[in-house]
Amino acid sequence: MPFRTIPETDSRYGLICFDAQGEERRDDPDRSVGDGRMSSRLLETAVTEEATNIFLFSHGWMGDVPAAVRQYDAWIGAFAGSSLDRKRAEDVFPGFRPLFIGLHWPSLPWGDEEIGDGSFAIEGFCNSGAERPGPDQLFNAYAERLGGKPEVCDALHIIFDEARRDAAPPELSERARDAFLKLNRALGLEANGPAGAPDSDREPFDPDAALRAGDEAAFGGYDIFGGMLGLVRLCSYWTMKKRARSIGETGMHSFVNALQKATAARKTKIHLMGHSFGCVVVSSILGGPSGDGAFDRPIDSVVLAQGALSLWSFAPSIPFPRAGAGYFHRVTREGRICGPLVTTRSRYDTAVGVQYPRACVISGEPSFDVTELPKYGAVGTFGLQGVAEQIKTDCELLPADGAYEFQPGRIYNLEASRYIAKGSGSSGAHNDIAGPEVAHAIWQAAFGSVQRAEIDSS
Repeated sequence: MPFRTIPETDSRYGLICFDAQGEERRDDPDRSVGDGRMSSRLLETAVTEEATNIFLFSHGWMGDVPAAVRQYDAWIGAFAGSSLDRKRAEDVFPGFRPLFIGLHWPSLPWGDEEIGDGSFAIEGFCNSGAERPGPDQLFNAYAERLGGKPEVCDALHIIFDEARRDAAPPELSERARDAFLKLNRALGLEANGPAGAPDSDREPFDPDAALRAGDEAAFGGYDIFGGMLGLVRLCSYWTMKKRARSIGETGMHSFVNALQKATAARKTKIHLMGHSFGCVVVSSILGGPSGDGAFDRPIDSVVLAQGALSLWSFAPSIPFPRAGAGYFHRVTREGRICGPLVTTRSRYDTAVGVQYPRACVISGEPSFDVTELPKYGAVGTFGLQGVAEQIKTDCELLPADGAYEFQPGRIYNLEASRYIAKGSGSSGAHNDIAGPEVAHAIWQAAFGSVQRAEIDSS
């Protein structure tokens, strides 16, 4: 799409879009420039406008471009509108000229409107006046989300047919169980992804165990993965995680590499920010193919807001039997970030605090206790753990005028429950990231990529 100016501001951003197969879309409306890919326009813009700093954002679960635009208008708008930080940027970065980029990738694992009591309480499955999608709409939605391959649709047809008989059975029929296993294979989830990868952070897929765990959760009030539709959501959830890793490791890693090469003469600083599954994208950009990629120079700063990836993702050794190392442990070991790596966590974020461990098929009540770290837990609940204590600091998200003094090469886990607190529905405060406090932390992370001596001499 063309560059978008955020309403009621003079700030704009470019939106680079990928499809469900992980390929960059070639339908940039301004076909007079480049090859129809927004990446070509962004590379040209970075050079011709002599950008000093590139800020690249990745959303989490957003279904379509309009949804992504709404989030970026709010998130980038809050960031670009931080007047005190923007003024300081002119002192920290001589000749400051920013370029803002948002990434859209199709990533909706479920919609709140389809989440009921775990029993397909929608027209066509039972008598309900709720305005929820009907069975045909749900089938089409999940077929599209899951890639639409014939083998995927065949498995979904069987699952939806079985659900018409009993949407919340005490146990799966042999036909339903077999269909879920076929769906898992068709989605390429059977092997649970590469060792330690974000899409392998779960127990081996067992439809019966997942159904039992979902029913236990529904009894406790968390029904996101309960019943037959809940198991479809579960498969969708892991497919989106796999897609996030694939897009980050391949197309977006290559694009950031190209940005670095195109702006090498100016030594343009590049800053990455991710939210939710977007933290998987950003971490995968840093990791590159199979976690073993490389950049010409380190990324300048990284912020992972309410990350839906494992708390052990950057750990050189995970403290559980046969767990190995975190998938992204090379990022810190090899110094792929020269500035700070900042995360946020909130106890009001039920998407990562409750749904994340449920998706790993964990029974029992989820915990937000950071003093007892679990095998399966999200960065948005626990921060990044298992890394060297000398590079990790746990502290609070500060007000929009607070002073962090972030240092290069360190990890900061910000307890953000005071500010990331507003929300409702199945995700809680998961999307409450457009406040001035989060924007300020992103700016401060960018400033932390510059050594104090450099600032004083500028």
